Amino acid sequence: MTDNTPTAALLIIGNEILSGRTQDTNLAYLAQKLGAAGIIMAETRVVRDKSAEIIAALNALRRAYTYVFTCGGIGPTHDDITTATVGAAFGRAIKQHPDALKALQSHYPPELLNEARLKMAAVPEGATLIENPVSKAPGFRLENVFVLAGVPRIFQAMLDFILPQLAGGIPIESRTLSTALAEGTIAATLSSVQARFATLDIGSYPYFRQGVPGVSLVLRGTDSAALDAASIELEAALTALKAGA
Repeated sequence: MTDNTPTAALLIIGNEILSGRTQDTNLAYLAQKLGAAGIIMAETRVVRDKSAEIIAALNALRRAYTYVFTCGGIGPTHDDITTATVGAAFGRAIKQHPDALKALQSHYPPELLNEARLKMAAVPEGATLIENPVSKAPGFRLENVFVLAGVPRIFQAMLDFILPQLAGGIPIESRTLSTALAEGTIAATLSSVQARFATLDIGSYPYFRQGVPGVSLVLRGTDSAALDAASIELEAALTALKAGA
């Protein structure tokens, strides 16, 4: 990866994530999609439904990365404070968006479009809507911040809608090798290969499968030739280590 490769961060908002009641799956989907678009997933933070904490995290992330995505807190209930809080972080008033209202009106019959649901038609002034084909209540974009729903199916649909709008880079590829050798045995070899292929990221991930230990070695980068060369060199080195064990 190069220094000018676009970067991204995810801000996960919600007490239910931190309590353990809900398990986040949005990060994995986002990272995979961004990697394919040549955007490095650089950081993730999880914060409570507290305005001050959301603002502090959002302001730090949006100044550090090319793109920031948030998920959670844009629904109709009292603890859905993300929209108002993002507006506060940018110093923008929250106003009902006519297109968001039309989307909700097309989805709900008049008797069900109550005050709580109308809350989902309000976005910070100057924001661009992000389409929600699942339940119609939109997300929004403000500068380099994309505010998405927390429900995985809706998050995924919103992300797929906005991906063509993002300026990416060279797609990030990966190669995976597996070995039964212990990390301590292969550590020096990994360091040596990483030093020779500095543009790649090489990670070591231990596992147990049916009671048998092993290590997955994942090489990631944008240079296919370098990935192939490093994989061949690493595999040969592992074979030599195994023979000498």
